[in-house]
Amino acid sequence: MMQPEVRLYRAADYPRMPWRNGAGTTQEVACNPGGSTAAFDWRLSIADVAQDGGFSAFTGYQRIITVLEGAGIQLTVNGCEQAPLTPRRAYAFAGEAEVWCRLLDGPIRDFNLIYSPARWHARLQWVTGAGPWTFHSAARSVLVLNAGDAMSVRVDAAAHTLPSHYDCLHVERQDGLAEYRLEGAAALDACVIELLPRAA
Repeated sequence: MMQPEVRLYRAADYPRMPWRNGAGTTQEVACNPGGSTAAFDWRLSIADVAQDGGFSAFTGYQRIITVLEGAGIQLTVNGCEQAPLTPRRAYAFAGEAEVWCRLLDGPIRDFNLIYSPARWHARLQWVTGAGPWTFHSAARSVLVLNAGDAMSVRVDAAAHTLPSHYDCLHVERQDGLAEYRLEGAAALDACVIELLPRAA
């Protein structure tokens, strides 16, 4: 079995770029190997939303959004008002949907997974509270975003540290089932994303 490729992305190094519609800015956390900001199969990003407004369109993609900081937002998707979205709750919608965002009580920071459902299966879940927390996954790509204090991720017993807020660990595997164990001196606050290619 091939050893996994493990990369640590540091929050201090995330590039900042304007939204497609020019109404805000995004920090790119990670995208699929070989991908780029302009052309990707999946991408993780953190966006700062300072005012009410519309979302950029990503036709052909699926989006999952969750609030990291701030009171929250209320989305209107294709004319239908959704329930308020508060921190650590995830909401999925089609990238081509017409989306309007209203801030509940001041600016927010959100976390986004955008991926091609024609090429990838995806799962996103939050892990909060006392650790450790263990799971097994056969996903090709597993990413862990640290939204709390310093923590570590053990991948088949090899430990990898995420020292800072919003650091992200990216594990790429070619085959097999791996064990992942999230640990920290303080309570865990992390988002786990699993991505598995669809069969050709």
